Amino acid sequence: MSADIQNLGGFVWSIAEILRGDFKQSEYGKVILPFVVLRRLDCILESSKDAVLAAAKALPEGVDDETRDMILFDAIGGNVKAYNLSRSTFEKLRGQDPRQIHDNLIDYITKFSTNVRDIFLDKFLFTDQLKRLKDGGILWNVFERMCEIDLHPDEVSNLEMGYLFEELIRRFSEISNETAGEHFTPREVIRLIVDLLIANDDEKLTGRGIIRQVYDPACGTGGMLALTEEALNDFNDAIRVELFGQELNGESFGICKSDMLVTGHDPEQIAFGNTLTQDAHKDKKFHYMLSNPPYGVDWKKYQDPIKAEAENMGFGGRFGAGTPRISDGQLLFLQHMISKMRDDEIGSRIGIVMNGSPLFTGGAGSGESEIRRWMLENDWVEAIVALPTDLFYNTGIQTYVWLLTNRKPAQRKGKVQLIDASGERFWKSMRKSLGSKRREITDEARAEIVRIYAGFLNGESGEGDVSRIFDTADFGYREIRVERPLKLNFQVNPERIARLADQKPYGRQADAEQGTIETALQTIGDQLFTNRETFEKALNKALKTTGLKIGAPIKKAILAALSERDDEADICTDKDGKPEADTDLRDHELVPLTEDWREYMKREVLPFVPDAWVDESHRDTRNKQVGRVGYEINFNRYFYQYMPPRPLEEIDAELKALEAEIAWLLKEVAA
Repeated sequence: MSADIQNLGGFVWSIAEILRGDFKQSEYGKVILPFVVLRRLDCILESSKDAVLAAAKALPEGVDDETRDMILFDAIGGNVKAYNLSRSTFEKLRGQDPRQIHDNLIDYITKFSTNVRDIFLDKFLFTDQLKRLKDGGILWNVFERMCEIDLHPDEVSNLEMGYLFEELIRRFSEISNETAGEHFTPREVIRLIVDLLIANDDEKLTGRGIIRQVYDPACGTGGMLALTEEALNDFNDAIRVELFGQELNGESFGICKSDMLVTGHDPEQIAFGNTLTQDAHKDKKFHYMLSNPPYGVDWKKYQDPIKAEAENMGFGGRFGAGTPRISDGQLLFLQHMISKMRDDEIGSRIGIVMNGSPLFTGGAGSGESEIRRWMLENDWVEAIVALPTDLFYNTGIQTYVWLLTNRKPAQRKGKVQLIDASGERFWKSMRKSLGSKRREITDEARAEIVRIYAGFLNGESGEGDVSRIFDTADFGYREIRVERPLKLNFQVNPERIARLADQKPYGRQADAEQGTIETALQTIGDQLFTNRETFEKALNKALKTTGLKIGAPIKKAILAALSERDDEADICTDKDGKPEADTDLRDHELVPLTEDWREYMKREVLPFVPDAWVDESHRDTRNKQVGRVGYEINFNRYFYQYMPPRPLEEIDAELKALEAEIAWLLKEVAA
């Protein structure tokens, strides 16, 4: 960010000080940000004011809205998709009666074209803020200070306006303890994602007549879209870039759509609403998609339409692979983006930043695992980059950039590159923390990460500690159910008879019937039986003497109360003579997909528990093979470096030195 923009941000920030006492600090942004947008539009439209008014006067009666807009947009010239039919400008209003400023501003705002007017009235709710400023007697003060800012594109470029918005949002979020990260992503993180997306697209982006459509399903204030366009135009200024997005937060949407209005993009391509439940770009496909969706935010309140789409449409919809747990919707956004991949020669590329949860949360058969399985088995995942911690304004957690494409180059087919860019060589500490943001990725570090990715390095040039390449199957495993035989002994004694009371079927018997049964059990004696079949014969003989009709549930309850596990007892078998499984000893083994589960059992299990076996009825829901298939990507497993503890002698010497220092300090205090 340039010094000029920092100074401008400081000046705008000083205007917010006028609000002190009349507005809460958390409300400053609701006033200042719309005012900045309004001033920007005023600066852009002022020079074409006369031409627009003349064109409006010449419009034929009964002209439809679309034709009127087209004629008036053309009168402005350039690519601006906004106009204002008021004769006023900020400069003219400044020369009028300060007591009329509220009415004059309302008139000015309501005479914007519909697309702009709706932003100020419906999303910014700006008329409410103007009334509060008027009631507080400070509206003129704020307006007059705003007039001192020249936001014409000749003075402040579109990119610089993005920086200004970022700076203001960060400041307002900090003083109000809001989540700055909900509004924007740090610029160096966006630049890294964009550079990774286009790193190997030189041939595709060279030449004239090229059109690229870019999409962000959680676009916030539009930072990712703006920087992608900048990077594409820097590479080839002949590229036509079309920007699309959707945003749920009204203020962020207002800022993003305002930016589209004044930079020549179609503002209607930025939609308002919940992407997951109301896809505003339902039939669109895009060349580049990038996003920073909210982390760990539950989707419970809008789960019904999502689950209905998953169940009713399957893979014909967006969520056919599965749905993640209700507490985190990140993988829903990723599935949504995958559904918008272009099925042509160029295909699509996706860059999305998420926390660690989508990498490994959920075991085999879970929604998360099934989504990972779907992506990896379709060979869409190209690379995953682990970023440094403390990069974001609202959280210091570890984050990861996922790169996906449906047009992998030949050398990457069936492969996934993992890059660990979390080490010190890839970041530097900031001189002043911004919320939770204490570190930043330098330009040099960004270039290094892109070089490692673009070169598809797998330990070459000393990069083995930060870049490794795997087959997609390396992340898969087969969860097999390992059973152990049930071994029980049986005995009639007071302690075990007392346990009968805990068995619900037995407890529902009348007291007299319980007494009859317990008396009959005493006839068996206190012999310890180590074979269930032998004990059942003795039990049946004893119960027969009661004359009662003993049903299967009661008999099962008696066997449960009178039994205990005993490794020395005989194995309990079913009616077919097969060993019964002891559910308390049941275990699950995770067998790599690249290995036969039978060989795994021979090597890893049977030498230690020879009587174990695999329950072959426990099968995968998709391919019906033994064991459920799961996928997870654990960075620590692949990049963990063992650090041996320091020698005991060194630790002991350090402790003695500290003890001596403490003793000396205590002596000084006593003196």
